[in-house]
Amino acid sequence: MHGRVLVVAGSDSGGGAGIQADIKTITALGAYAMTAITALTAQDTLAVHAVQPVPPAFIRAQMECVLDDIGADAVKTGMLGDVAVIDAVCKVLERKARGIPLVIDPVIAATSGHRMLDEAAIAEMKRRLLPLAALLTPNLPEAEILGGMAIPDEASMHMAAAALLTLGVPAVLLTGGHLPGEEVVDMLATDAGVEVFRSPRIATRHTHGTGCTLASAIAAGLAQGIGLRDAVVRARGYVHAAIATAPAYGKGHGPLNHAVTVDLGRARLM
Repeated sequence: MHGRVLVVAGSDSGGGAGIQADIKTITALGAYAMTAITALTAQDTLAVHAVQPVPPAFIRAQMECVLDDIGADAVKTGMLGDVAVIDAVCKVLERKARGIPLVIDPVIAATSGHRMLDEAAIAEMKRRLLPLAALLTPNLPEAEILGGMAIPDEASMHMAAAALLTLGVPAVLLTGGHLPGEEVVDMLATDAGVEVFRSPRIATRHTHGTGCTLASAIAAGLAQGIGLRDAVVRARGYVHAAIATAPAYGKGHGPLNHAVTVDLGRARLM
């Protein structure tokens, strides 16, 4: 199964999130990953220790080279950094990626709490980038910032998921992993309504990069011609299996097992 996915995001030196997680996920699901790196980070499972931004002109060059030569069947954005980067990315998408499904993972803060976007950049994302999207995939803290509302429980998730559609996106997958409970509840909101997905919560601290992984898994599905709902279902199953088999690396929030599909295939061959 093919499908070309261009990922526009930051690099994670620890390998658990960002571009590294995106490439692993897309490859594990049988699609082809291409990248435009927006920032270099020095980070591990405990914290983001330093960030080195990539100049917007060079981000544009990376995107344009890929789109002009190889092309793309889906685009996924992650860490964008500031207003200038968002502007550069939007200009390329508007000129060269019209009609290509765009999955936006609105990376506003890292799991460690390190803030990735300031207020001006968030406003620019809402004004310029979100209207280009096929799907927005915020977690609860991101949704609270984007929607300007508290989301303390499942009932408020329903309202928030629907409210985020008013930002100009046709679909929102609101992920509820930050809520307590024995289940993880995610909600897919479209003009047709809100669909609820549930899965058993896995007791682990090794969840670094789940947002990047989920969004890239969905983008891979869209690139392969899978419908949005089916792409979400497959992506959730992949993330759940990757968490369940996480390698337990690091002293903090460790990475997932992005090779879980390879492991499963090997098990069937043995």
